Amino acid sequence: MAPEQDAAFTLPRGATGFFRPEDGPLPVTDLRAFRAALYAAARAAEGHVGEVEEQTHPRTFHTATVIAGAGETVVLCHAHHPWIAFAQERRDWYTEEFLAPPPWAHTFADLGFVVLGRAELTRSLPDVDTSVLSRGEWRQVRLYGITTLGGVLFNAWD
Repeated sequence: MAPEQDAAFTLPRGATGFFRPEDGPLPVTDLRAFRAALYAAARAAEGHVGEVEEQTHPRTFHTATVIAGAGETVVLCHAHHPWIAFAQERRDWYTEEFLAPPPWAHTFADLGFVVLGRAELTRSLPDVDTSVLSRGEWRQVRLYGITTLGGVLFNAWD
């Protein structure tokens, strides 16, 4: 396991996509920076960008695809924090359906994003620092039966 995966992941405010108006607006991941990184990653993969779908309520992430060789990789970008994850298929939410980052994933990291690996995303919630989650967020976690970090980050709770 990589050293960064040994340390506890700390969920910052906005990780779930929920917010309380009295706390102010959530941070926003720069969509232009994501698109630029996406096209750079596609070039590194010797492929091209497929469909790009911007985040809409209640999803917490943007979705895109990189088509290279004989395959297509789904790229997820969190709407509030610069986190990148990879999956095999498009979904409205994820729990454990993540892929290991492809060889060209470093392009996102080179451009300021944090690439999350499958081991980290499938980490169980007791192994994550969830101290910033509100009662309302925990209610959603329990209601939807979320048990992994990736499930908290890449969701479509309403």
